[in-house]
Formats: sequence, C-alpha cells, structure tokens
Amino acid sequence: MEYTALDSFPYYTECEKLVSEMGYHLVELKISPQHGTTHILATICSADPTAVIGVNDCSKVHHVLLPRLEELLGTDDTYMELMSPGMERNIRNAAEFALFIGREVRVWDKNVTDWVGGKLIAADTQSLTLEVAQQEQKTVAYADIAKAKFIHL
Repeated sequence: MEYTALDSFPYYTECEKLVSEMGYHLVELKISPQHGTTHILATICSADPTAVIGVNDCSKVHHVLLPRLEELLGTDDTYMELMSPGMERNIRNAAEFALFIGREVRVWDKNVTDWVGGKLIAADTQSLTLEVAQQEQKTVAYADIAKAKFIHL
C-alpha cells in the first residue's frame, strides 16, 4: 500500500483546517472537472473515535466547505458530495490510517496471507501498529499491506 501525504492533494490543507475546527477530519478530497461542472467528492470522519457521523454532521460540514472550495476554485458551477467513511471503508491511501487512530481496522498482511485486525493505536509514514489482543500489539509495514478496511462497530 502506498503512502501519499494528504496535504499533497490540491486544496486539502485549506479544507482540512476548516473541517478540523468543526471537530472532524477530512479523509478524502477529490476535485474533478466534468462537462463544465466541477465535481467535488469529500469524506469526513469525527475527530472523536467513539463518535458516529450522521447526515446532520455531513450537512453541517457541507455548508461550510462548499463555499470555501468555490472561492478557492474560482467557480460556483460545482456539485459536491460529502459522506462518512461508511461501515467498511476500503482504505486506499496509507496516510488515512493516522485519521483512524482509536478505531478498528483490518489489513491484509502479505506476510501471513490473512487479515489482521484490531484497534489502530499508531500510524506514521512507514507502518501502523494495531492492538490485536489485550496488551498485544502488531506493527505492519505499509509495503506489506495488500488491502485495508476501516471497520465501523
């Protein structure tokens, strides 16, 4: 699995600042022009690992984030979809792990050719550490991860 710093994506840093002030994290931000309209896809999670994201949370962030993105992009011809990570989000970028600390995840470890799951307790640019059993930890390098999922319990 590759690690691409989230702040390397266009407009991510400006948008994350707004979202984090509201008590959330910006997990993903995709901006793409389509047929003269700018399509924006954003995913948020709560800064509190025990909180659940609902429709009201998405609406609140949408109302703050869309005008800022329109200002940054210099257009109001936009369509924005804002969502939560969902029940079992496929994690595509290893940089997302840092946002899910304190939550349950599972990774397909190429070394054991099986899923390894647990509570995410640490993540850096090279690896993550899971609490797989009470007081037992496992560190997995991103290079050894074939796929990963955020598990909402």
